Amino acid sequence: MDFRFTAEEEAFRGEVHAFIAKECPLDLRHGEIVSGEELSQLFEWRQKVADRGWLAPAWPEEYGGAELSIMEQFIYNLETAVMGAPGSIFVGGMGVNIVGPTIIIYGTEEQKKNWISGILSGRDVWCQGFSEPEAGSDLASLRTRAVRDGDDYVINGQKIWTSLAHKADYMLLLARTDPDAPKHKGISYLVVPTNAKGITIRPLPNMASSHEFNEVFLEDVRVPVINLLGEENRGWYMAVTTLDIERSGIGHVVAMQRTVKDLIDFAKENRASGVVCIGENRKLRHELAARYIETEVAMAMSYRVVTMQAQKIQPSHEASANKLFFSEVSQRIADTGVRLIGLYGQLGRNASWAPDRGRLQYRYLRAVSDTIGGGTSEIQRNIIGTRGLGLPRE
Repeated sequence: MDFRFTAEEEAFRGEVHAFIAKECPLDLRHGEIVSGEELSQLFEWRQKVADRGWLAPAWPEEYGGAELSIMEQFIYNLETAVMGAPGSIFVGGMGVNIVGPTIIIYGTEEQKKNWISGILSGRDVWCQGFSEPEAGSDLASLRTRAVRDGDDYVINGQKIWTSLAHKADYMLLLARTDPDAPKHKGISYLVVPTNAKGITIRPLPNMASSHEFNEVFLEDVRVPVINLLGEENRGWYMAVTTLDIERSGIGHVVAMQRTVKDLIDFAKENRASGVVCIGENRKLRHELAARYIETEVAMAMSYRVVTMQAQKIQPSHEASANKLFFSEVSQRIADTGVRLIGLYGQLGRNASWAPDRGRLQYRYLRAVSDTIGGGTSEIQRNIIGTRGLGLPRE
């Protein structure tokens, strides 16, 4: 693994840097999208990125991407995160980051024609219908059924923790199409319009008082057979690829590095003000040092994953190790942060006395789900044990 970029890659990084510096509003940098004005700026920024061809940088040109190399896409995501510009999850969403690559790999030409343009234009919003009340971490135990009926599948079941389902136009759904097959087989990928008859979406507000998650009920929902993505009863293996895509990002790591740097700067600037509780507390000073080291380790792990991708090696347990590590580190950073500023850590966003506009309190509450979303830490450890260490499943 080479930590140095080539001359061409450094030139591309400079190009991305100059583009962001010129075109991305300062109000959007290193912040959270909380106001209508910021949301309007986000849409304008998204269009500028799309006009540049960087909305889906590694997608083939024939599907609207820039056909950049894996390393160039990594550099783009890295520089975007370093400069604090809204990352791919904001400008591209799940459609660009997860669904689109899955459709490109497994979809028919007709499916690509029907769905890819809507993803890139921002016209269509997508969500994932994976987790269920009794099949979250053990996803292969899902019970949602899709029964073939002529030219349709009839779907019945329930999904939970479905991010942005209330905003989505389509759901990439996992459903059991062969109930007699072993649990890792007999599962299929189906594309389901969220406005289909028989779908009910209910909000699941989180402890940070933001509405991202939902539970989705499907009752005799009919979708045409042409909405089957890939081969019937092979959906589990396709989902593994989808989840590997989700676990291979760099933006999370850079954001953690920036947060730790902000905490260190905040401690230095406010040490004598009575706001910071660090004083002579050697434990907190050591914690800040540990958090800094952990973000450096996380960065090295991200470089390892992208190096494998650049060499056309599909990261599997390596991506799981990366996801496991940075999700648990993010929780430790949030914990250190709120204790660093003492009682002020209880103040919420935009409270008049809240340091850093109350972001630490919000991050602390949001970090609880980091080790759950995208596969729990227990599942990541199972993957590392079985695929990486060759341990038996039982």
